[in-house]
Amino acid sequence: METFNEFKLSSVHRALAFCALLTLLSGCNGSNTTSKSAGAKNNDTTSESKSIKDVRDIGLTLPVLNALFFDKGFKAELKSQLGLSDQQIQRLKAAASASVAELSEDGTDYLGSARAAKQQSEAKISSILGQEKADQLYRLVAGRYANGDVDGLFPTKPNAVPSDTRIVVNAPAFRMDVFQTGKLLKTYRIGIGYPEFPLPTGMRRADTVIFNPTWTPPDEPWVKGKFQPGQKVSAGNELNPLGFIKIPIGMPSLIHGGKDITKLGNFASHGCVGLTNAQVQDFTGILMQLGGKPVSKEDILNFRKLKKKTQTVKLDKPVLVELRYETIVAENGNLHIYRDVYERGTNTVSDATRVLKVYGINYESLTPLEKDSLTNALTEMNLDSKGEPIADNITGLGNATIKSKDGVAPGKVAGAKKGKVTRSVKGKKDVIVHIAALQAKGYPDPVDLNPGSAGI
Repeated sequence: METFNEFKLSSVHRALAFCALLTLLSGCNGSNTTSKSAGAKNNDTTSESKSIKDVRDIGLTLPVLNALFFDKGFKAELKSQLGLSDQQIQRLKAAASASVAELSEDGTDYLGSARAAKQQSEAKISSILGQEKADQLYRLVAGRYANGDVDGLFPTKPNAVPSDTRIVVNAPAFRMDVFQTGKLLKTYRIGIGYPEFPLPTGMRRADTVIFNPTWTPPDEPWVKGKFQPGQKVSAGNELNPLGFIKIPIGMPSLIHGGKDITKLGNFASHGCVGLTNAQVQDFTGILMQLGGKPVSKEDILNFRKLKKKTQTVKLDKPVLVELRYETIVAENGNLHIYRDVYERGTNTVSDATRVLKVYGINYESLTPLEKDSLTNALTEMNLDSKGEPIADNITGLGNATIKSKDGVAPGKVAGAKKGKVTRSVKGKKDVIVHIAALQAKGYPDPVDLNPGSAGI
C-alpha cells in the first residue's frame, strides 16, 4: 500500500498506490533523470549479451507497467525508442490499468502464483505488440531500471561479498545487509514486494532520507473505504503506510518503515523493501553515517516528534544499494536453499553447481549424502504456492525449463482470483544443506541481526 507523498502532480491522486509511482513522481530520488534506454535503437553487444529471459525476470508485470505510464517521459520513449503507434500505446495502457482496477488487500490469505502473473503479463503484452516489440519493451524497461547498463541488472558472480560500502538486499532470503568497506556491520529481516509487484534486481543508490512523509490515497477500488481518495494522510498518522521514514532507491522502489513485524519475512509491499518503524530508525542512523550526514538517535527522535513536518535530508555521499535475487547462498559450511518466491526456476542442480564452483568445489566431488540432501532441498524449494514444481529437470546439469501453469491459455491465469495480491509464502522458506568443503567459505552469516523487535 506504499506510495504517494506530498509532492506535486495532481495526477498521482488517480494512480495506483505503488512504490514505483512514488519514486517516479516525487522528485526525491536524485537520480530521476531519463536514462539511456535499451529499446529498439539500442542494439549494442552489452544489451544483447543477456537473454530475453533474463531481462523478463527484472519484474515487469502489468501493474508495474501501469505505474510507468504515470511518468510523462515513458510514453514518449515508447514512441521514439520502440516506434509504437498511438493505438498500440493506448491498448497497452488500458491493459495495464485494468490489471489493477480492483486490486485488494482485504486480509484474505490468497496464495497466487508469481509465475502465472508473469505469464499473464507477457501474454497480454505480446498479444498487443507482437513478440519482437514486446521483447524490445522489456529491454527498454530494463534500461530504465539499470540507468542504461542492462548487464548491471544481473550479478556477475554468485554470492559476491562486497569490498566497498553498500547495502545488499536479497529478496528470497528476506535479508538486508549493510557493508562498510567490505565489512558486514548489520543485518535486517525485511518484507519484500508481492509477486504481482516484485522487488526488482540491480544496482541502485540511496542519496536522500525523507522524515515524516505524507501519503495521498489514490481514487482506486482497492482503497475500499480505508481512506478518502485524494485526502492527504498526514505525516506521523499511524495509518500512513510509509511509516516515519522513506528512502528512495530509484524507480520503482523505496526502503521505508510502517510495516507490522508480522510482515517481515513475507510479502509486504508494492515493489519496496519494508521495515518496521523501529527498524527504519535504526537503519537510517547507519545509512546517514555512511552517507556523510551523521545523526544521533536523539536527532532522529526529534525528527519524529515533528510529526506534521516533512523534512528531506540529502546525503553528502550516495550509498550503493544492490538488489539481488539469489535462492542458493553458501554460508560457512552450508548451502542455504531459499524458496523461489518469484518462481523464476532458480533452484536447480545447475544453479547449485555454479554457486559451488565459485568456492572451488566440483558438484561431482560431493558425497552421496550431500548430493541427496541437496537434491531434496532443491526439490522442496522449487515448489510454487500451490505445491507444484516451478522448474522441470532440476537434477539435470543443463538449463532447466520453467513449467507452464497447467496449460494455461495466453492471457489467462490458472487459479487466479481477480483483485487479490499474494500475501504470504506457503510452507518452509528455506532448507539448509551441510557441505563439508564449504567450511569457512561463503557469504557472511548475519551480523547483529535486527528481526524487527529492536527499536530506538
